[in-house]
Formats: sequence, structure tokens, C-alpha cells
Amino acid sequence: MPRRTFTPTLANRTLPLVRRIVADLLTRGRELRQIAPRHSEPGVAARLDVLGAEIEALVDELNRIGCDYKDFAFDEGLVDFPGEIAGKPVLLCWRSDEPRVAWYHAHDAGFAGRQPIPAELLEEVPAGARP
Repeated sequence: MPRRTFTPTLANRTLPLVRRIVADLLTRGRELRQIAPRHSEPGVAARLDVLGAEIEALVDELNRIGCDYKDFAFDEGLVDFPGEIAGKPVLLCWRSDEPRVAWYHAHDAGFAGRQPIPAELLEEVPAGARP
């Protein structure tokens, strides 16, 4: 099945849902990271299994929307949306502390290669807007 291609506007319209999913991912991922060193204690292994399954389900939910979760250290909540800028395939990039999707990078550049999305491609999206 071909991947969805996002415009900056569409990526921003999905952000209310993506933001909630990423918040849940960060909460569960941070708990997993915190308790993992105690995996041999009673009940901890079972909780790790539950957290792992919940994280997998949340990542799958993002994949069904068409975006990719990139922060398995559970520090920043990075998400990439496949897109196109100036006729070239790119990844529109959002971090959970940012108010909107306003950055992109080439597939091989990663987060360090982020550039601002050209202003003419960004449209103001009302808070709580849905795709």
C-alpha cells in the first residue's frame, strides 16, 4: 500500500491527534525506561510486557495515520510525515514541544538537517482542526 504524502497543512491538521498519541508514547516510554533496570523484581517484567505492547500499539496508530515515530529514547517525541517540498520527497518533521509542523529535512539528513518549511507552504490551522 503506498504511503500517504502530507502537505504541511495536512500534517498540521493531524497534529491534535498525533500530539495525544505522542504524549501517551512519552508517558509509557519514560515509565518503561525508569523501571527496566528493575526487570527481575516481582511484577516488573509483567508491567514491562504491558508497556511494550501499549507502545507498539501507539506506534502502529501513528503508522496508520501515515507518519513515523522516531524517538525511542522517549525524550522529545519526534515524528516524521512523508511529504514533498519543491517537487522533492522530504520528511516534514515535528517535535512534541513545537506548536506546529514547521520544519522538514531530506530523507538522509535527519533531525540535524532540519530546515524551515517555506512560509508560503504554511497555512494557519485553527486549534483543534481535524484532517
